[in-house]
Amino acid sequence: MPFLGQDWRSPGWSWIKTEDGWKRFEYLNHMLGDNINELTLEELDNDKENVYIGDVCEIAAKKRKKDFFNNNTKSQFLFQERWIYVQKESTRERHGYCTLGEAFNRLDFSSAIQDVRRFNYVVKLLQLIAKSQLTSLSGAAQKNYFNVLEKIVRKVLDDHHNPRLIKALLNDLSSTLCILIREVGKCVLIGNINIWACRLETILNWQQQLNNLQIPKQVSNGMTLSDLPLHMQNNILFKFSDACDIISMGQTTPTLHMLSEDRQLWKKLCQFHFAEKQFCRHLILSEKGHVDWKLMFFTLQKYYPVKEQYGDTLQFCRHCSILFWNDRHLALIFKDSGHPCTANDPDSCLTPVSPQHFIDLFKF
Repeated sequence: MPFLGQDWRSPGWSWIKTEDGWKRFEYLNHMLGDNINELTLEELDNDKENVYIGDVCEIAAKKRKKDFFNNNTKSQFLFQERWIYVQKESTRERHGYCTLGEAFNRLDFSSAIQDVRRFNYVVKLLQLIAKSQLTSLSGAAQKNYFNVLEKIVRKVLDDHHNPRLIKALLNDLSSTLCILIREVGKCVLIGNINIWACRLETILNWQQQLNNLQIPKQVSNGMTLSDLPLHMQNNILFKFSDACDIISMGQTTPTLHMLSEDRQLWKKLCQFHFAEKQFCRHLILSEKGHVDWKLMFFTLQKYYPVKEQYGDTLQFCRHCSILFWNDRHLALIFKDSGHPCTANDPDSCLTPVSPQHFIDLFKF
């Protein structure tokens, strides 16, 4: 089978086809022709030196270009795809398997953070990787991980959205890096220890920038949230699934503070995240004999995980074993399933993939 690509080992020789077969193309003989005998030995040496210098300059330029892309943390040097095939074992048709690092490299997480529906999903995934899967990533995947993290931090510093999520992510990541650096030799680290120390220093710098972040007060001449009727403000609070968001909203105005302390609001939040059997085990009553739903929520949160809710997630096709980002606009307009699915009803084979499920897919 012929080799169709450029040989990575060397630029190779140039060949020409003649009547006697293939012969190596020599640059000097082709350029000089029959007048080669008329040139002096000194001129011939100068031509050889110029050709040699040109080759050296070309090689040096390629090396500088390669070093630039390898050292530039903002460059996107990985090929991004809409979907990947999740292979857990070798078969007669396919050899090898897909790893967590390969999936993280090939799926387009850099563009996903620009989508407000996918931002929280990507942040949660990076947080789970920081807690337990950072050392399992390959060197390229680790570099891509910190590239995506840097874009997230820059985005938060620019638009002032979701700083609390990024602070939690950086806290977990800095704790993991401190343990890895302190216990070097006991665990496998890809790369020099100075690289990890530099990454930790960068993370500490990001944490300081986020702690010093001042969100300017927005001046609006139009209608604000406080101008809405009380029942509409209350309906908005009932749509929240995050307790910290409810508390933050209640700190803005006295009216919202009153609405955020509503017992029915916290009761609905408890019923959304936890089961009734869990209520009975940790029932908390107030002085008046009523159930303190707000205090019970934070008590239950210590023992049981809360339900995760995201605007958009990765999708896994059970029929094709393909993991992909589903573009809702293309799906509505062109009836595109987001991947080359061979099922009769592709939508019935799709399963939303939570961040923890994403990691569990690659545990062999």
